[in-house]
Amino acid sequence: MRTILSAVLIALVALLVPASAVAYWADRDLGNADRYTAAMSPLAADPAVQGVVVTQATRALAGQIDAGPFQSGVDALLGEALRSFAGTEAYRTAWDAANRAAHAAFLQALTTGQGDAVTIDLAPVIAQVKEELVADGVPFADRIPVTRVSVKVMEYDNLGALRKGFRMLQIAGVWLPVLTVVLAASAIAVAVRRRRAVMATGLGLAAGAALLWIAVDLCRRITLDDLPADIDRQAAGAVYDALTAFLRTTAWVVLAIGLAAALGGWLTGRLRRTP
Repeated sequence: MRTILSAVLIALVALLVPASAVAYWADRDLGNADRYTAAMSPLAADPAVQGVVVTQATRALAGQIDAGPFQSGVDALLGEALRSFAGTEAYRTAWDAANRAAHAAFLQALTTGQGDAVTIDLAPVIAQVKEELVADGVPFADRIPVTRVSVKVMEYDNLGALRKGFRMLQIAGVWLPVLTVVLAASAIAVAVRRRRAVMATGLGLAAGAALLWIAVDLCRRITLDDLPADIDRQAAGAVYDALTAFLRTTAWVVLAIGLAAALGGWLTGRLRRTP
């Protein structure tokens, strides 16, 4: 019975590893403005994401500056200025500000039930571009309207279910990882042969890490396949990878810990048999 109980606990540990990681990630990264902004910040240098920002901002501003016969030249100059600005420190600052605002809108939607999408407002980016062009003395730059230009990064059909699920993940984000560790320790403690239990628990952790990695990859494919045709998939993939970087890192860490525990248990047995 002790052996069976230990085996059941190890199986539960393997299943709880991905669930614990996702719960902790939802509470730690998605639920925290600073960590969310830090996760999205590297995307400021991603070429695909920069391309989407420049394209959306250029489309929104094209034709809004009354330059008379110089209209086409001004529009082209504006697009070139946006592309050049995308590589500056000011752009990265504006990008972080836009993402912090998007996170606030995301949390508001989850708490109030209002809205059906999370968007990034590019107004801070446009304001910075206008300031740079005016400072450089570019003609008609002072006429650039600082208008609201939104880039949709997440859309949801059933906000009520999403709100409940997110709340459950936040609650479980603290105690579910602790429960996983307790069950792993219990699986070893109740086992008749504890060295073998250590090996089995380590392999269970490794299996859980593999399940987590598969789940992240599968969700990535499903998410990108369900995107509308007008959404840049390369940019969307970069956003998904940035948001789930913690989960992939966790999968590697847990895999390493599990394999190390299994190898340690196996080596201990070999050394004991050595005369």
